[in-house]
Amino acid sequence: MKTFPFPGYEPLLPDIVRADNCSLYDAGGKRYVDLESGVWCTSVGHGNPAVKRALVEQLESVAHVGFNYGSGVVEEAAGAVQELLGHEGGRCAFLCSGSEAVEYGMRVMRSVLDGAEVMILNDSYCGAYGDASRRGEGWFAFDWFDCDGCGRKTCSQDCARWAAIPFNSVGGFLFEPGSSSGLVRFPPAQLVESIARTLSAKGGLFMVNEVTTGMGRTGKWFGYQHYGVQPDIAALGKGVGNGYPVSVASLSAGVADRLGQAPIPYGQSHLNDPLGAAVVRSVVGEIRERRLIERAGYLSDILLPGLRAIAEACPRDAAVRGRGLMAVMDLAMDPADAAELHRELVRSGFVCGLRPGTCVLRMDPAPTIDEADLRAFLHALRPLAA
Repeated sequence: MKTFPFPGYEPLLPDIVRADNCSLYDAGGKRYVDLESGVWCTSVGHGNPAVKRALVEQLESVAHVGFNYGSGVVEEAAGAVQELLGHEGGRCAFLCSGSEAVEYGMRVMRSVLDGAEVMILNDSYCGAYGDASRRGEGWFAFDWFDCDGCGRKTCSQDCARWAAIPFNSVGGFLFEPGSSSGLVRFPPAQLVESIARTLSAKGGLFMVNEVTTGMGRTGKWFGYQHYGVQPDIAALGKGVGNGYPVSVASLSAGVADRLGQAPIPYGQSHLNDPLGAAVVRSVVGEIRERRLIERAGYLSDILLPGLRAIAEACPRDAAVRGRGLMAVMDLAMDPADAAELHRELVRSGFVCGLRPGTCVLRMDPAPTIDEADLRAFLHALRPLAA
């Protein structure tokens, strides 16, 4: 091997030569069902015809622009994203990775908040580098696990955990609505909504990291839509490019007004490239035209009950967590045994994710997956998990 593999992950299929929708083919012609969408990226399937057309057409006109000139497709893609997020009248930046989009949004928050701390939930991932990855000075991490199952409709000062949040110094919240560093855990709605209300009342900012949960992954356009909140800033990645390296940081009109003409202290060579913007525009169009949000809900009603039935039949204390087509199954076994189960699934023609060093099996199929393939996966998993 002449390249570095992703840290902690075992390279099980080194010779994939072709992909079509949710099917992968190796050099020997064997087919595998991709239940992880690459790295949770192919929101409309590998080799999507509309995305390919958008790439070719944009390549034939202009793929890259410099700092002193632009392209209309970037404005069109920005408008499509802002409409989805309720950010009409705001501003967007097109970048290359989800971590970049989070970092860009954080730099906006730091510029506007003027020294206030930013709150984050303790199990959030958010980014591979920069402010959100370090979480040093200027951050407040809240351990929400004891809040799960609380039953309250709203948080209040008679709760010691809520009362301990230093809202006198916290001015922003960076919310990751469900990824939990790949473990797929969903914070309770009353907690998230109470934080958002409290910050809004004091002029604070609410940012969402939708890199893993956006573009229909959870059965809605965005993960935050499962909560009664509206973000001031959003970071999009992965599924927004369907495998092409593009991401988006979007600001509401209110944040853009507060920012004024102050430049964001972040830039790179591919900022607002037309090629990436053309891909984003085509992905949004595909999800809309093919009603893939609705299809994700339909397929979720097959995947999640199927996984839960397998977990209930398991002699160990296995558990399933999921929303839409974002799911994990905690196999409750030794990680070495889970790794062998993972390999056996691949040998059977099914590609899932396995969190390194754990027994947490992850499924994030695209909503374009064939129903028959989803059912075949459940059939293959049942005897292995027993």
